[in-house]
Amino acid sequence: MKKEYDVIVVGGGHAGCEAVAAAANMGSNALLITMNMDTIAQMSCNPAMGGVAKGQIVREIDALGGYSGIISDKSAIQFKMLNRSKGPAMWSPRTQNDRMLFSKEWRQALEDTKGVDFWQDMVVDLIVENGMCLGVKTQIGVEFRSKSVILTNGTFLNGLIHIGEKQFGGGRAGARPSVGLTDKLINLGFKSGRMKTGTPPRVDGRSLDYSKMEEQPGDEKPGCFSYKDMPKLENQRSCFISYTNQNVHDVLQTGFEKSPMFAGRIQGLGPRYCPSIEDKIVRFSERERHQLFIEPEGWTTCEIYLNGFSTSLPEEVQYEAMQLIPGFENAKMFRPGYAIEYDFFQPTQLKNTLETKLVQGLYFAGQINGTTGYEEAAGQGLMAGVNAHLKINNKVPFVLKRDQAYIGVLIDDLITKGTTEPYRMFTSRAEYRILLRQDNADVRLTPLAFELGLADETRMRQVELKRKNINKIIKDFEKTSLVPDEVNTYLSKQNSSPIKQKVKAVSVITRPNININDLSLVNQKLGESIKEHTEEEIESAEILMKYDGYIKREKDVAEKIMRLENIKIYDDIDYSKLSSLSAEAVEKLTHVKPKTVGQASRISGISPSDISVLMVFMGR
Repeated sequence: MKKEYDVIVVGGGHAGCEAVAAAANMGSNALLITMNMDTIAQMSCNPAMGGVAKGQIVREIDALGGYSGIISDKSAIQFKMLNRSKGPAMWSPRTQNDRMLFSKEWRQALEDTKGVDFWQDMVVDLIVENGMCLGVKTQIGVEFRSKSVILTNGTFLNGLIHIGEKQFGGGRAGARPSVGLTDKLINLGFKSGRMKTGTPPRVDGRSLDYSKMEEQPGDEKPGCFSYKDMPKLENQRSCFISYTNQNVHDVLQTGFEKSPMFAGRIQGLGPRYCPSIEDKIVRFSERERHQLFIEPEGWTTCEIYLNGFSTSLPEEVQYEAMQLIPGFENAKMFRPGYAIEYDFFQPTQLKNTLETKLVQGLYFAGQINGTTGYEEAAGQGLMAGVNAHLKINNKVPFVLKRDQAYIGVLIDDLITKGTTEPYRMFTSRAEYRILLRQDNADVRLTPLAFELGLADETRMRQVELKRKNINKIIKDFEKTSLVPDEVNTYLSKQNSSPIKQKVKAVSVITRPNININDLSLVNQKLGESIKEHTEEEIESAEILMKYDGYIKREKDVAEKIMRLENIKIYDDIDYSKLSSLSAEAVEKLTHVKPKTVGQASRISGISPSDISVLMVFMGR
């Protein structure tokens, strides 16, 4: 048993797994300490990866050499590209996953990663000397020394589970909470808070009547998350949709007096965008029904996840109400839904590398930072693992900007604005979302991963070939002319104006309702051109041609705004001496300690006039 490591990762959830893999793949000796080796990367909530904006994050993780996309593909039971009816900036891949297979594949991937060691135990203390974190102490009294420590404790820090009037300690159902670390961190000067999340009942799928529900099959041509050559799904399991009704709501309301949320026993704030069913009934009282997604938990299990019915009401109330849902008349419950409260730490206490400002060599990633979701956690874990390795090797930190990745938006939002409720990523949070599409994550990020040593030459060559092929398609469309006789019939069918003279194909592809594959059918030269390329390359080329003007405009805006990111702010500025700053600006700038003027401009409460004062002070 080794006692010294380069990087120690505490917690075997999605953030911890990506963190330890990244550090090890870059050359660090890394130790993953988890309370239960059998639940590594367990999907504690819904058995799915991706979704709106989250799917982009999974693709970014894959482009950076992380494992989440590969594991999701290997354990997928359904694939869907969401928001196809909207613009490509909104397209978001999502997989329904086999919960047990997902965890199994993650553990296997980590065991196959050179440089990763494991230890099953609870970390109860940190070894901090002269302001540096140099290791951890476990519950059974073992000390492990290291050059850096990454905390990814999820919902386990003083976790408290609520079901009606019952409450008991736990990090999730069937798992004990992690105790001791919160007190240690508070004693070191960190500010903590409480957050809440919840989960719905799990149901026996054999007891459901699916004929009363709406079937939701996967895509006819399912894709993958990973940019590697992954096998496509040949068979898929369907999800289903049902709805609550007034009778369901009436029964649920009978348990409100025993609800831990309404009775005030839960102090933490829950996720705004994933409320409990009782919260939805109160907040949206005008609605007669709420949508429910019936999601299978895997290939071989009959267990069903009742998405949309998260609750902490007494189990008998949950059961009675659930049987009034169409298709659930004879439903059998495997386990009730519950709410869980846990400790988190304000992420404004972190640097943009996810290293804490108070203790060198100590990093936070995942729900400990106030986020919600597997994908947000995994993205943070990867970045923490990368930066921990870089720091101990005296290399330049790796920080993604807001115009480079959703992961960059996520981390910048957290460290700059903080959060008072579980943070969830949306496309609307990214001001450059047409640049941050799911189809181009490899083009954006794999070259950076290659420089870090996280992507090998094979992946780099693959990206270079993709870029070359996309450019070739675009050039062929720029060179090829279309004449009225060959294209007008197709245009009229698409309710598009006919052309009156010869025009370049690239000008026609920019029209609404005009599809690159259809257009290639009416012109032999274009047909020969795209026949040589993959569906992904053709799709990316079409997006770049159709949205060329928007993309250029967004790049120009990004370049202008990012100039502020190049103006560094000294660490030792005493903001209280800048008399022209507002009192709120002095307080928030002192607390956040932004690294650049750009970051300062995004802090809530900082006005343009405050930035002007700062710019003058900086000599600009």
